[in-house]
Amino acid sequence: MKIVISSIGSRGDIQPIVALATTLQSSGHVVTLCVPPNFKPFVETHGIACVPVGPDVQKWTASLGAQPGAKQPSKEQIRKMAMAGLKGVVQDQFKVLRETAQGCDLIVVAGGVQSAGSSIAELYAIPYVYATYCPVTLPSPAHPPPMIRNQNLPGLVNRLLWIASGYSWNKIYRAAVNTERKVLGLPPVPDIPSMVTTAHPLVAADAALAPAAPSSRLQFTQTGAWLLPDSTPLPDELERFLAAGEAPVYIGFGSMRANPQANALLIQVARACGRRVIVSKGWGNLDLVDAGTDCIAIGEVAHAQLFPRVAAVVHHGGAGTTTAAALAGVPQVIVPHLYDQFYWAHRIQQLGIGVGGPKVGKLTAPVMKKVLARCLSADCRLAAATFAPRVERHGVQRAAELLVKKIA
Repeated sequence: MKIVISSIGSRGDIQPIVALATTLQSSGHVVTLCVPPNFKPFVETHGIACVPVGPDVQKWTASLGAQPGAKQPSKEQIRKMAMAGLKGVVQDQFKVLRETAQGCDLIVVAGGVQSAGSSIAELYAIPYVYATYCPVTLPSPAHPPPMIRNQNLPGLVNRLLWIASGYSWNKIYRAAVNTERKVLGLPPVPDIPSMVTTAHPLVAADAALAPAAPSSRLQFTQTGAWLLPDSTPLPDELERFLAAGEAPVYIGFGSMRANPQANALLIQVARACGRRVIVSKGWGNLDLVDAGTDCIAIGEVAHAQLFPRVAAVVHHGGAGTTTAAALAGVPQVIVPHLYDQFYWAHRIQQLGIGVGGPKVGKLTAPVMKKVLARCLSADCRLAAATFAPRVERHGVQRAAELLVKKIA
């Protein structure tokens, strides 16, 4: 069977579908991934056909002031930049998926809002499946939309926030999507979120770490996270650093915009707690603050190889990093920047396997020293180690089986 899987986002959006694609291909299916052009080499390294779609996400992030020293744009400037490119992105999604999915048996869209997948599936009369990496992206009175920091709001407030969220997505996407649907000879759709997610989405998140809340209009299946095995050895320099002393604290913001001030503050705090530091450069190109031998800066490495050897993981709260730290059985501190990261910070604190810190722009050394000390406490370390065996390791295999059944 021929399957097209598409995702537009950061590494945390792409790596899970690479895991899904390799699992499906091992069973004899033909899979093509549609991902941003900057991830094409990563996808093809795993022997998967790749068709670029959308912008180079890493360059786009940099254009928003992600590089150190760049002037940080205002929220309004970012909004205008995003809206200016929206029409072209929607057009590109429709064009690429229409060409790539011709003759295939199934379209899968994962993570984020991708507007073309369900329409192209409708055009070709083939099944379509949507998957999310975080359950709070699906509407429920049990939680607010993911961009809301407060995760303990009353059900009525959550319902109103979801109505407002739907209005916002329709205002942004509906005209552009319906223009492309008209070109395909398809009728207009009134509601973009429900068209994208459908009534039967997959939740590619661990049920113990992030249980999906009941929903009156959705019948979802929670598979567990889609994990990509990675046995790549750690670089020699990093191995020597790890062997030279006690377990360090890992600091990394992944694909988030650079915040050198936050990075410097966190290094200072880790040192104040008597810990060495590993700084992951990430897309923001973070670096060390001095030539001290108690710190090292690294590029991309396999989290599965590194995290079990650190004392704590301090990160932005992406679904993938949160799950990797939970799997490693090490405590974590989440410094949320945006979107579902507030939920992940809330969950690790609820579970006692870490601490949700202040939003990245609100960090102070005294507060973060207390947060990191709590994270490094015996209670938190024990909770994280005890929780690790509960994390589902075979979510991607379950997802692959469900998809094959859908088109069998």
